Amino acid sequence: MAAAQAVALNGVKLGTTSQAYLESKAVNDTRVLISDLCRQFYNLGWVSGTGGSITIKVHDDSIPKPQQLILMSPSGVQKERMVPEDMYVLSPNGSILSAPSPKPYPHKPPKCSDCGPLFMKAYEMRNAGAVIHSHGIESCLVTMINPLSKEFRITHMEMIKGIKGHGYYDELVVPIIENTAYEYELTESLAKAIEAYPKTTAVLVRNHGVYIWGDSWINAKTQAECYHYLFDAAIKLHQFGLDSTTPDHGPIQNVNGVLGSCGNRNISVKAVTADSNHKFEPSWRCVVLDIEGTTTPISFVSDVLFPYARNNVGRHLSATYETAETQADIKLLRSQVQEDLEKGVNGAVPIPPEHAGKEEVIAALVANVEAMIKADRKITALKQLQGHIWRTGYENNELEGVVFEDVPEALERWHNSGIKVYIYSSGSRLAQRLIFGKTNYGDLRKYLSGFFDTTVGNKRETRSYVEITESVGVDKPSEILFVTDVFQEAVAAKGAGLEVIISIRPGNGPLPENHGFKTVNSFSEI
Repeated sequence: MAAAQAVALNGVKLGTTSQAYLESKAVNDTRVLISDLCRQFYNLGWVSGTGGSITIKVHDDSIPKPQQLILMSPSGVQKERMVPEDMYVLSPNGSILSAPSPKPYPHKPPKCSDCGPLFMKAYEMRNAGAVIHSHGIESCLVTMINPLSKEFRITHMEMIKGIKGHGYYDELVVPIIENTAYEYELTESLAKAIEAYPKTTAVLVRNHGVYIWGDSWINAKTQAECYHYLFDAAIKLHQFGLDSTTPDHGPIQNVNGVLGSCGNRNISVKAVTADSNHKFEPSWRCVVLDIEGTTTPISFVSDVLFPYARNNVGRHLSATYETAETQADIKLLRSQVQEDLEKGVNGAVPIPPEHAGKEEVIAALVANVEAMIKADRKITALKQLQGHIWRTGYENNELEGVVFEDVPEALERWHNSGIKVYIYSSGSRLAQRLIFGKTNYGDLRKYLSGFFDTTVGNKRETRSYVEITESVGVDKPSEILFVTDVFQEAVAAKGAGLEVIISIRPGNGPLPENHGFKTVNSFSEI
């Protein structure tokens, strides 16, 4: 094994570390693992023709992940023939600590992976434990279905559950960046995609391949297998004229609302109202719906959901205190309460440190949550916890979602017309799925393409609707119809260019005079 005399990936000079550690079992096991995985990936078609690469951090329980050593496969070599000694060892900041010895002709001089700068972004921005770069044909072809699309989308596929943070009913969104002549030139656009899509664990490169990362090599490998399956499924569905982005994967429709060819992939459809004699041709391709006061009576939220969460917060926290999910909820609440205390928010009380004891921490959390609920605050920390409490209520048949009687028919009508329907509510995405998954009219999630909550922004701010516009895959904001009962939300959405209708329902608050928006009393009027 030769010491490398080259500069690091980012211009940092050759680093140093203990030679004994470089030759340790942990490092050697990771070398063997990378060579084994590359042989598997070669047989899958992911790293053929010397393309593709893999990098893994050396797992060591005594070393925090950001400080662990990094191993990378070399560039321009036959990946299926690599041996453990061929791997590069890098420091946590990307400095080359150990490089393989040169091999005789016809082998090329050793060179660290051209993907190195991109791998480092995944490590730095996502605290990844491993990153895989695949040239699998499915990851290439799926970016060509729509050459103008900046995203890959698919929903209602079992393998979505293999992607971190996603369930069967979720819409999986993977950003697509444009290819460049040299791999390192992709670094900036990949970093921007990682920043713009905080939930993604992959970035597609058009006409090229995909970068996938995970907390560990097992997680990265599992997700890579699921991503490639989903890419392949989307390609095959498209070949059959079926839409992978809708819940029922029905036929792709053309501008006349009839079965269309693959070429009609992103064209608006025509819809017909409940009155068969009154036809119209809306300019919108997506409908975004508020929940409270729009699809669902305000009284259900104020008189059923809120009291249930308030009355059960202590019980929920006590029963689930040690779980990772609840600890994440508590971490969010601590951060929110600290901010509230600094701003002097009424009802905020300090939360004792962890070592103070479970009971004291929970008592403070309950006091803060009750104050937040009483003030009807639209904040992520509260909404996330409420969603988890309500999930228990639905699972125990203590809760059932309520929607107005005209909602199921409208959802089905829009869905059958090829119009995608999304939900945007201050409640968490989990809470939204729960309401529509178990309603007084059954499971309505099959008609919904996705859910947005306050993680995209406050509902009374225009930038939130700009974010939604960029997420649903339309060419113009005016192709989205937003329906809400709140005047300020209507103003914000209109400011982003969306079409807006205000919902008039029993129990809704009054609107300003001469508000200037179209109103409906029932979805049958839309």
